[in-house]
Formats: sequence, structure tokens, C-alpha cells
Amino acid sequence: MEEVDRILIHSLRQAGTDIDEDVQSVKQFTSELIVEAVVKCLRVIDPALGNGLSHSLPPGMSARFRLGMSLAQSCQDVGFKGEIGYQTFLYSNEPEIRSLFMFLVEKLPRERADASDQPAGTFDYCFFLHLCIWHVLDNYIKYQMGIHSVYFINYRSRKKARLQKRIEEQLRAAAQPRPDTHGATRSTSDLAELLQSFGGASTGGDVLTKGTRFTHTEKFTFTQVPQMAAAASALPSSHQSEEDLKAQQEAELSALQQQLQQLSVQMEEVGGDIKQLTVSIQQVSDELQQKEVSNGEKENSIKVKRQTIDLLPDAENNLLKLQSLIEASSKRVVHLASQWEKHRVPLIDEHRRLKELCSNRESESSRKLSEIKDLHDKIRQSAEEAKKKESLYKQLYETLSKDVSRSTYTMRILEIVGNIKKQKEEITKILSDTKDLQKEINGLTGKLDRTFAVTDELVFKDAKKDESVRKSYKYLAALHENCTQLIQTIEDTGTIMREIRDLEEQIETENGKKTVSNLEKILEDYKAIRQENSALAAKIREG
Repeated sequence: MEEVDRILIHSLRQAGTDIDEDVQSVKQFTSELIVEAVVKCLRVIDPALGNGLSHSLPPGMSARFRLGMSLAQSCQDVGFKGEIGYQTFLYSNEPEIRSLFMFLVEKLPRERADASDQPAGTFDYCFFLHLCIWHVLDNYIKYQMGIHSVYFINYRSRKKARLQKRIEEQLRAAAQPRPDTHGATRSTSDLAELLQSFGGASTGGDVLTKGTRFTHTEKFTFTQVPQMAAAASALPSSHQSEEDLKAQQEAELSALQQQLQQLSVQMEEVGGDIKQLTVSIQQVSDELQQKEVSNGEKENSIKVKRQTIDLLPDAENNLLKLQSLIEASSKRVVHLASQWEKHRVPLIDEHRRLKELCSNRESESSRKLSEIKDLHDKIRQSAEEAKKKESLYKQLYETLSKDVSRSTYTMRILEIVGNIKKQKEEITKILSDTKDLQKEINGLTGKLDRTFAVTDELVFKDAKKDESVRKSYKYLAALHENCTQLIQTIEDTGTIMREIRDLEEQIETENGKKTVSNLEKILEDYKAIRQENSALAAKIREG
């Protein structure tokens, strides 16, 4: 119990109980220390239940009784099943206190949830960084798109201004008077050629042949495939208006849609025809198979009829042949039946034997199955016991102090095991000696009875003839009776000694419970309560 008390004291110190170093066992606990330890354990187990209890004994006896009752009720609420009351704390009993502390130590939480290293309001900098990057990229893209759009508009305006300037210069040059006679016609033709050249340039796109930064960027970014280039070359000239282009495109689109609708209708019609044809083909194939089957049956019947027709010219001989065949077949059937009977009898016997063997095996398998179930139950029970022992081992290991080395506990356990072995050997030796002594006593008792019977018979025969022998016979009977009484007295003495030892053990147990000191405390508390009651009565009278 010393090791158990040390473990309990260590656990109570960890729970916050102020226990002196001199206290080494539960027997040295005072009522104040017991109350403090129980309250501290209850506060750790259930703070809502233990915070309302005082960990120190009040001076008044009535308040102490109330505190003891509250502690007992709290322990029962936690789950303690043993007998407990105010007397457990005020008039302590070593076994009861030890069992209560063992229960409370087992109820203590083994692990506490660690607080998180990161506070609850920590800002997500990663998300903020992603958000900032997204905004920067979005603004950059918008900015670049704005630059390109502005650059494109400026480029178009500058290009248009340059074209207008060149046209005006060419027109002015063409409008100047020529020295030759055909000035008007030449100017007109030159103007027409100039307009035609400008028109061709506008349609062909030679004006934009000059490479600029924007054109190179546009060509690099939006690469046109040859089909798109062909479509662009096939577009109408710039003198056509946009409305004509839209009208032409809408007309072409409507024509294409009509063609598409017509094709879809034709496809649906063709699909319906294909379905009808497949159904008809399936029906025709089924009819063909049925006709082939019926044709086969008819061919077989025709063959049979043809054979019968061939046999009609020589009917008598054919009938005799048929009768002989029928007789031969009947004899063959009878012979086969006799052979089957010969083979059937041993087969039936073998079947019965196998059936009996199968039933025996089934019974054996059922018996083995029941044994296997019993073994499974035993294994389950053993596993449960192993789990319980493992949990108990973990609890004991967790309650042990980390500062104490394992070797010391191992040495103590080995010493305890050695002492138990020695005690077991001594007990075995005492039991064997007791058995030998009992055998010897039984042998001597039997020998004594036999000797007395023989002596009694011999002396009784001689007592009829001689008076002195008669007296000796009386003395012999008295001696035998006295010896019997002496043996009975010795046995009674042994029984009384055993009862005395049992009573001494009970007295030691009661002394361990501190019954006398508890009675003295109860008397003192009773006197204190009477004094408190008298003081209260005096106050009431004065009031």
C-alpha cells in the first residue's frame, strides 16, 4: 500500500493540493487535508461542480457537517459508487479515503487541449497578397488595352489625314493648266487615272503597305490563316456601302438556313425510311427462320413416309423382321434390367454408407463448430481482459512520476515478486506439514482405536475369571475415556486459538479504521454542537 499511497499523493500534488513532504501515506491525512484534496480534484474534474465548494473546513460544526454532505453529494454526482457521507471527511477511515482518492485520481483528465499558437484574429496575408496581385494585373491589362485602343484611333486619324493631303496635292497638280492643246482631255484622263490608281490602292490595300509598329504588332498578335486572307480578298470594294454588305450577308444567311432546313428534313425522312426497312428486314428474317424449321419437320416426315412406302411391297417379311427386332429389344431390356439390379444393390448400400458417414461428419463438424465458438468466446474474454489490464497499466504508468526512474520501480516489483514467492513456498511447506501431521494423527487415532479394541476384548475375556483383571478393565475404560476427552479438549483449544487470532485481526482492522479516535472526535463535536446550540438559544432569548 505504500507504493499506492505515494502514487496517490503525487497525483494529488499535481492536482494542486498542498501536501507536506513529511506525509508519505494516506493514514497521515488530516480532515483538513482530505477536504482540500477532494475539492481540488473536483475542481479539476468538473469546474462547475467544484468551484462552489470551499477547500478549507469552517470553524463551526454545523457548517462542517453541511460541507461534508456537499462533498459527499458531489462525489456521488461525479460517479463514486461506494458508501460516502459527512463522516468520510470528518471522521476519516483509511480504506475508505484510499478508495475515494483512487476513484478521483482515475477521473482526473489525462491530457489538456493546448491553445493554438495562432490567434483568432490573424490576418490572411497570403489572400491579401493574391488580391493585390490580381488588382495590379487587371489594371495593367486595362491600361495596355486603353493604350492600344488610343494608339489605333490616333493611327487611323493620322493615316486619314496623310491620305487626304496626298489626294489634295495630286488634284492640285493635275488641275494646273498644260501648254499643249489637249490639256483638258489630258487633265481629265490624268484625273481619271489618278482616281483609278487611288481606287485600286484603296481596294488592294497598297496604302497600308508601309510597315509601322502597330501593324507589326497586329500581324504578330492576330495571325490570319490563308482562308481568312482569301475571304478578305473576296470582300467587295470600299465604294460599296455597309448597308449593301449587310443586306447581301443576310440574304446569303437566309439562303443557307433554308438549305440547311431542307437538308435536315431530307435527313429525317431518310432516317424514317431506314428504320422502316430495318423493321421489315427483321420480320422477313424471322419468317424465313420459321419456314426453314417447318420445312425441316416436313422433310423428316416425308423421309419416314417414303421408307414406309418402300416397305409395303414385302409387308409380311418386313413384319416378321419387326417382330423379331421387338422381341430382341425386349430381351435386351430385360437383360439390362437384371444387370441394373445387380449394380443397383451395391450402389444403394454405398449410398447409405456415405449418407451415414456424411451425417457423422455433420455431427462432428457441428461439435467442432461449437468448440470453435467456445474458443472464440474465450478469446474475446481474454482480449477484453487484456484491454482492461492494458488500460490499467496505462493509467498506472501515467500516474507515476516522470522523475522516478524505471529501474527503481522494476527493482521494487522484483522484490515484491520475490517476497511473494518466498511466502508462497512457506505456505506450501506449512500446508504439506499440516497434511503430514493430519495423516500421522489419523494413523495414530486408527492405531489407538484398534489397540483399544484388541485390549478391551482380551481384558474383557479375562475379567470374567479374575477380579483384579476386572478392575484393570475398568481403569482401561476410564483411561480411554479420559484420553478421548483430552483430545477433544485439545481440538477445542485449537479452535479457540484460531478464533482468538481472527478476533485479533479484526481488532487490528478496527484500530486501522481509527474507531476510538473517531468516537472521541464525535464526542468533542457533539459537545461543540451543544455549546453552539446553547449559545444560539441564549441569543434567541435575549433577542
